[in-house]
Formats: sequence, C-alpha cells, structure tokens
Amino acid sequence: MQIAIDGPAGSGKSTIAKLVATKLGFIYCDTGAMYRTATVMAARLGLDYGDEAAIMAHLKDLDITFKPSPAGQLVFMAGEDVTLAIRQEETTNNVSQVSALPAVRAEMVRRQRQIAADHDIVMDGRDIGTTVLPNAELKIFMVASVATRAQRRHKENVEKGIMTPVATLEQEIAARDQKDSTRAVSPLRKAPDAIEIDSSNMTIDEEVQTIIDLVNKKRSKAQN
Repeated sequence: MQIAIDGPAGSGKSTIAKLVATKLGFIYCDTGAMYRTATVMAARLGLDYGDEAAIMAHLKDLDITFKPSPAGQLVFMAGEDVTLAIRQEETTNNVSQVSALPAVRAEMVRRQRQIAADHDIVMDGRDIGTTVLPNAELKIFMVASVATRAQRRHKENVEKGIMTPVATLEQEIAARDQKDSTRAVSPLRKAPDAIEIDSSNMTIDEEVQTIIDLVNKKRSKAQN
C-alpha cells in the first residue's frame, strides 16, 4: 500500500508521516530530506544552486540514506550524518531552487519510486500524489496557516538548537509557498483525488488518527 502525504512547508506532514508509518509498520521516505541533502552537497562544493549540470554531475553518484534512531530518523550523505545540516537556514532558503531543477527532480523521483516499489510505504513531499506516486491508494493534502506553521517550525528548530525568530520563519515559509507553487516542474498542488486535512487546530494525535481511520476505511473497502 502506498500513502502519499503532500502539503506546503511546515504543514507537519513529515512528523505525521513518520508516526503513521510507525503505527502501520510501513517504510517512511522523507523526500524533502533528499532535496535538502542535494542542497547541502551543492553548498559544500561551492556550486551555484541553479547550475543543474554541475549539481547533477555530483548527485548521480551521491549516496543518500536514512537510518532510524531513538532521536528520530537520521539522514546520511555519503556516510556523513547531515540530519542537522539539512535543517540550517542556508539549506531551507535555497532548497526550492535546487528542487526545481528538472534533472534533479527526475533523479529523485526515480529513487523515490524505487524505494516504494517493494514496500508498504508512507511518503511525504510536494508532488508525491501528483507525480511520484500518482496511483497511491491514499492521498492526503495537509494545510495549515502560515502563523501555525511558523510556530511549529520554531519549536522544532529550538529543539535542534536553531534560534531563528518566528517572524523570520513566517516570511521564509510564505516565500517558500510562492516558490513551490509556481515552479515549472512538479509544482505544489493538491491531487484531484487527495483528501485535504487542515491541521491548524488539530493535535498531532488527532491528525495521525484521522489518517489511520482513512487507511482502515480503504482496507475495509478493498476487502469487500
């Protein structure tokens, strides 16, 4: 079974996707972390974030892996733990440009489909239900107000020792929404058959249970 969870930056989709995957015993794939890792790679190599050829020259052989840990999922780039590096402000502010490059997206989509091919999976991102897994059995589109998303991101950042003011985060999230929804390749949009969940006033437990209930409904329907 494939579950696609899409939504704008800070809508809580990664947190929810991880919890849903854990409860169902599914594999979890954080597609945003993959694009962020490519952005960190470009920064480390001093590449222009818009230089598709240069980024692809290094990305095609770059090993990106995930490992579970008591503190949550860890992200590795060529064996190096970049879990914190991919959440730094420099990465956050430039990942939209890197992820908009057609060749980068094609490579990441290829990898993501490969991961999903042999497993029950929960995958979150911007274009999972529309591009990566268009035949997913359940598609969720998560939304929340900019203010709510900024507060959530601020809380996550503080826990990681990143002290960006809430006002700055609101500006960054609004700018990211604009970039993601207007890019030429696989823009952020709700799939026609996706179920929208506005999490602005929901607890994490309520969000997770809502999706679990939808999964159970799908399974029950399939059995009948």
